[in-house]
Amino acid sequence: MSQLHHLVTLPSRPISRDAYLPELQRLLRAGVPATYTLEQLAAYEKGDEEGPNDEDSNSTPLHIMARSLPAAGQLSEAEKEVVLEMMDTLFQYGAGWNFLDYEQKHAGDILLEKGYGPGDALYERLVEAGVAAELLLRKVNGGEIEFLEGSDTELNDEDGPAQGDAVSADSPPAASEQPDSAGGASEPTAVDGDATAADQGTYLRTELEYIPGALVTKHNRDGVMMDWETDIMRVAAASLVKNREPAECQVLNIGFGMGIIDGFLQEHKPSRHYICEAHPDVLARMRREGWYDRPGVVILEGRWQDTLSRLLDDGTVFFDGIYYDTFSEHYTDMLELYDLIVGLIKPRGIFSFFNGLGADRQVCYDVYRRIVELDMATYGMACEYTKIDLRQLPTWDNVRRSYFNCDHYYHPEISFQ
Repeated sequence: MSQLHHLVTLPSRPISRDAYLPELQRLLRAGVPATYTLEQLAAYEKGDEEGPNDEDSNSTPLHIMARSLPAAGQLSEAEKEVVLEMMDTLFQYGAGWNFLDYEQKHAGDILLEKGYGPGDALYERLVEAGVAAELLLRKVNGGEIEFLEGSDTELNDEDGPAQGDAVSADSPPAASEQPDSAGGASEPTAVDGDATAADQGTYLRTELEYIPGALVTKHNRDGVMMDWETDIMRVAAASLVKNREPAECQVLNIGFGMGIIDGFLQEHKPSRHYICEAHPDVLARMRREGWYDRPGVVILEGRWQDTLSRLLDDGTVFFDGIYYDTFSEHYTDMLELYDLIVGLIKPRGIFSFFNGLGADRQVCYDVYRRIVELDMATYGMACEYTKIDLRQLPTWDNVRRSYFNCDHYYHPEISFQ
């Protein structure tokens, strides 16, 4: 074990500044990388000049220190302050907040296991580092958010987020791929791999199937939406209309899916209920179920990038509540949506969305919670979250992969400050 790796095992107690900080700073100033992993050390000791590849685990000093901490409650406040300083020093020298170790765990996962959860200074410091890193990477990458691109933390789901679904906001599908005025469409196609979750145009050409309790892509079994989200949608529908005008209430849902939230919105009897949906199979289902004939319901056929821009240009329709829940879109698409939301929402209106951002891991979920708050603040809007404990974690039978792995849900309510 290298000197750096040994030091961050915290071999002596109490953990004091004099015992740890000067030596940590000396090693890092001498050129030992803050990201130096156990796997790299093992390869060096074996004479492996190439070292571990990118797919090998990355057990960094931050992981080692997290594993070496005693359980929450067993650190004195003075010791915790020293550990925080050590974390700060590692981050200053380039430590990454979201490396995966030999157990495929983030340092945040390890802190959670030891009882250092939300509200604890150590966990919150890691979340702060994640927010700072992701915002910086967004600038460097021209708007893309790094940790979404390489994991299962996209926006997936259509009445449920995207986790495992990311999309490009590229040009709309060709005319032959668009639903016609009667709700018809070109023949859907089967697509291999992750294409349906990674590209919106591909998704709109992919055949969907409604099965008991879920909407999935027929061949790949990607979960587009599932009924475990029902209680979440009930809360969301109520929040959208809580500031409604007494004489008139107009709501907009972007992404019909199984229609769960739309059913709850109908119970609140809005005067106008707009539904934006682009997938021909979903539109056909909506037509069969009579949504096109319901009083006050307006169906916007096509991608929201096209239909909402036209609505904004028209300048005559404004909403008390707007909900967003699509499949195969990136967070960068949501950033584009925010530009439209501020022009379509009433002054006291509520905007919300299915919040599965980063929900494959608790620490990523908390990082994204902060990112949304910061992004909405740039529009003069405040994002408040209601924590909903999930009574039963989702099961993923007949679905290729999960898109929500946390035991609670942060319901966002966004409004002008």
